[in-house]
Amino acid sequence: MWDKQLLPRNGCSCEAEAEAGLALPLRRRLFGPGPAGLDFASAFAPGERPRQLRLREREYHNYRNRVQTPADRLLIVPANSPLEYPAQGVEVRPLQTVLVPGLSLQAPARSRYQVNLTASLGTLAVAAEVEGVALRGEGQPHLSLAAAHLDHLNRQLQFVTYTNTQFHPDTADIVQFSTDGHSAAFAIRIRHPPTPRLYGPGTAGDGDADSDRDSDSSGDGGYNISALVTVATKTFLRYDKLRGLIASIRRFYPSVTIVVADDSQRPEPLSGPHLEHYLMPFGKGWFAGRNLAVSQVTTKYVLWVDDDFIFTPRTRLEKLVDVLERTSLDLVGGAVREITGYTTTYRQRLSVRGGGAGGDCLRTRPGFHHRLAGFPACVVTDGVVNFFLARTDKVRQVGFDPRLRRVAHLEFFIDGLGVLHVGSCEDVVVDHASKLALPWRRSEGERQYNRYRYPAARDDSLRLKQRLFFFKNRFKCMAGD
Repeated sequence: MWDKQLLPRNGCSCEAEAEAGLALPLRRRLFGPGPAGLDFASAFAPGERPRQLRLREREYHNYRNRVQTPADRLLIVPANSPLEYPAQGVEVRPLQTVLVPGLSLQAPARSRYQVNLTASLGTLAVAAEVEGVALRGEGQPHLSLAAAHLDHLNRQLQFVTYTNTQFHPDTADIVQFSTDGHSAAFAIRIRHPPTPRLYGPGTAGDGDADSDRDSDSSGDGGYNISALVTVATKTFLRYDKLRGLIASIRRFYPSVTIVVADDSQRPEPLSGPHLEHYLMPFGKGWFAGRNLAVSQVTTKYVLWVDDDFIFTPRTRLEKLVDVLERTSLDLVGGAVREITGYTTTYRQRLSVRGGGAGGDCLRTRPGFHHRLAGFPACVVTDGVVNFFLARTDKVRQVGFDPRLRRVAHLEFFIDGLGVLHVGSCEDVVVDHASKLALPWRRSEGERQYNRYRYPAARDDSLRLKQRLFFFKNRFKCMAGD
């Protein structure tokens, strides 16, 4: 039996699907209710929806024109063609020249053999001429080669060059290749190879590989955590919790750098070695603070933590570093232990199904895709808990939408779908400070924090999320468990 759900469709729907699984205690309270079929267009007034659809499709059309290249085009190789050519893998830098490998004609005996090559973003020529081969159009987009002997023609095809003449930093030219009664096409990728950004193993950000290891070195792979990891967090009014976090980090990692982004109305001073405190406009927001904190990281990896987490002996960053050093993962989450003793990893599987002009369908499910080879306590998934270690450059590539000011987390992983390779390890655990307090014992700061963190029903934060999903991500609906 084959599963029709695996086939691409252009008419997806977001009907809720029941899925067997364990109901997670406190999950809804901690992370919000899971969507069970949410239509994002409902965030707009009925009279406004047609206009938003038109604007979104115009923006989507422009987006596709920017990001798609001819290298993304589907090419079908016809059966029984006498033409041989490179199916993929030919690449040239912008405005440079490359030999085109693999060109050949395998044809039955005849009195004369001829092939034609046509490019659209460059010119064709030969690096050397073979006796007995007639060339026409050398140095032009269209090149013809003809010979009385097939071996002469094929020898000449080994010297065909392509020169890019229209500058673009990342695109492709589809070259047409033809002979009598047969034609084919192949892509030549035109791009500047991505410039690597490498981090030396010695000191934070300076590439000094000969630095002495500090007190944060560990036997788990011998990693110098202070040189590899920066801890980043965002705080708002909760200085008692934040100071508890910092003290717990210093207990285990005394010289790791901690970056704090703070949008409190009356900031309190924070000082200490290896501590950076960045102030923001009041109430600027959760994701804006994440952007600020990550922008100041100079190490290979950034560890994201909430300001009310507590490090314990089980918060072994060396294990998370080891996963990223030895696999292709970009981000790996740990587990969060609540005051109740319950531990969560918040693993989420994300998928998008095509929906045509109306927009695509987002589906979220708890769980993971498969176990991570070599790490029995780790899995591969799409979204993790709010305690994760990631490659700094990959986090910056995805970024955090600053319009999400209060309650947001999974939105980062949705924006990173197709960019981030995500894992989760249940054996690296951070504690969550207690949120339980009698109302009459709460300070004014705690009460103010709760007003922002848990807004009234009239607050439009949910409507804003729906509008962003609708327009920015081009989703029409979301379903999940």
